[in-house]
Amino acid sequence: MDNVDVQIVELLKRNSRITSSEISKAVHLSVPAVSERIRKLEEKGTIERFTLRLNREASGRHLLAYISVIIEHPKYIEAFTRQVAEESCILECHHLAGDYDYLLKIGVRDINSLEQFISGTIKQFAGVVKTKTTIVLSTLKEE
Repeated sequence: MDNVDVQIVELLKRNSRITSSEISKAVHLSVPAVSERIRKLEEKGTIERFTLRLNREASGRHLLAYISVIIEHPKYIEAFTRQVAEESCILECHHLAGDYDYLLKIGVRDINSLEQFISGTIKQFAGVVKTKTTIVLSTLKEE
């Protein structure tokens, strides 16, 4: 990626609906040149998809939390990942190196919903032996 590609990616990260015409003005290239660069970035896998960012508050997910999870044995990982994929309030799931096996980013309506989700869902997943929950007070940066 050269500097122009980096600029294009940054513009798309800020607004995935920006037009090639608007990008072309910002990077001082023709519209066809910008379109071709975007196509190549997609082809190379640099751009995986164009998406939107939902306003968590407006979508009713007022509480954000991170749940660290320890899985008892690797034989439970496949079932765990399948169950995680089915839960809409799990916004992200990361496999970790360290004391915990997974880190889940959770968006729920309120503290009662979080408690219900932890006790009634996460702790019921096969192989989960320990969780640690951290509640987000505010967010300074999120991409």
